[in-house]
Amino acid sequence: MLTRYSRPQMRGIWSRQRQLRTWFRIQAYALEAMAQLNRVPACCAEQLWACEPNTFDNKRIGEIEAEVKHESLAFQMYLEELVGTPEARFIHHGLTSSDVLDTCLGYQLVGAGDLIVEGVLALTSSLRKKSEQYKHTLCIGRSHGVHAEPVTFGLKMARAYAEFCRNAERMRRAREEIAVGKISGAMGTFATVDPFVEEFVCKRLGLIPEPISSQIIPRDRHAAFFLAMALVAASLERLATELRHLHITEVAEVSEAFGAKQKGSSAMPHKRNPILSENVCGLARLVRSNCKVALDNVSLWHERDMTHSSVERAIAPDATTTLDFALWRMNSIVENLEINERQMQNNIAATRGRILSQRVLLLLAETGLNRDLAYRLVQSCATRSAKDGMDFRETLLAQPEIRDRLTMQRLDQVFDHEQNAGQVDRILTRVENAYTATDSRLD
Repeated sequence: MLTRYSRPQMRGIWSRQRQLRTWFRIQAYALEAMAQLNRVPACCAEQLWACEPNTFDNKRIGEIEAEVKHESLAFQMYLEELVGTPEARFIHHGLTSSDVLDTCLGYQLVGAGDLIVEGVLALTSSLRKKSEQYKHTLCIGRSHGVHAEPVTFGLKMARAYAEFCRNAERMRRAREEIAVGKISGAMGTFATVDPFVEEFVCKRLGLIPEPISSQIIPRDRHAAFFLAMALVAASLERLATELRHLHITEVAEVSEAFGAKQKGSSAMPHKRNPILSENVCGLARLVRSNCKVALDNVSLWHERDMTHSSVERAIAPDATTTLDFALWRMNSIVENLEINERQMQNNIAATRGRILSQRVLLLLAETGLNRDLAYRLVQSCATRSAKDGMDFRETLLAQPEIRDRLTMQRLDQVFDHEQNAGQVDRILTRVENAYTATDSRLD
């Protein structure tokens, strides 16, 4: 976990002290449940809760672990030292290490998932506002990086808005799927612990019991969580890449906000680089890279092996922290994005009208001209326009087969760019209707 690319809210979820406190709560809740079943003395949980420290002595736990070579057992022995009574022997009674570790990990991922959903929704809200603000602002659409036909900047933002609405729902489902705990004993058979204990502990932590576990919670749940995060990261990179390209000198339709004292280059004072969008792209790649090992973790030996453990210690805090940071960074980029509407108009005009070739083709076909012939005529005019630097309209009028079929009035209609925005309101209404459920969570 890199502090540079993390927010304190997410760092707190993965802090060692937060982890130890969750382990403590699981042990204490389990004792409460066992006391209700008369499996342990009623005073056991009371004594443990009474000894809960403000700060857990991680140094002492490490000393014990250095001797016993077992992290979970070291914590159990540390708790026994804290309590210091004969009843301390009932701590961890009937449990296995994974009961504590897996339940804790599920609890942490739920908290991380909540923060990620919050970040997705914040970005979604910002994209919706930009979409509405620029819904009729014409800009050039591109396919293969080549000028195609005009679209609007609002539509670009609306596409991203819809995509992140879907991401919000994906992350909610993943959060629900991972919100499980497991207190079922060594092989998941409840041979040494009553199912009531699992229900009791999970309820206190806001989790649900895993319906069927082995020694661990099945790792397909965790893989689904990382897959959902990978999709969010992929969407972040798609949006960041779009903004980076629109920022480059030759396009210059948008730019990232630039502070009054900010410097773009150590050598060239004129530079204003899209560094934040580039940063988001890099962070998104890190998040996605964790997805493969999360999938690899699904295939464990028999009831359990430990190949997943070291992986999850790294990827759980790293992926959630990085994605959380990237989401809020992208939200800031979108909120403060500078839009150059004049340059958008310049880019629309750059091909001298050739971007409207499809409309000319359709009009010629409507007059009865063979479509292939019409295509070849229009293509010839577009090629001449590009080669000689002529207005596309002039090349059309210079072609007798076209001039004889299209009136000046019809050509005027062809070169009206506003027609490309004619259905924007209808499209945005469709988007709004499709994602009403997500919209309701934004306000």
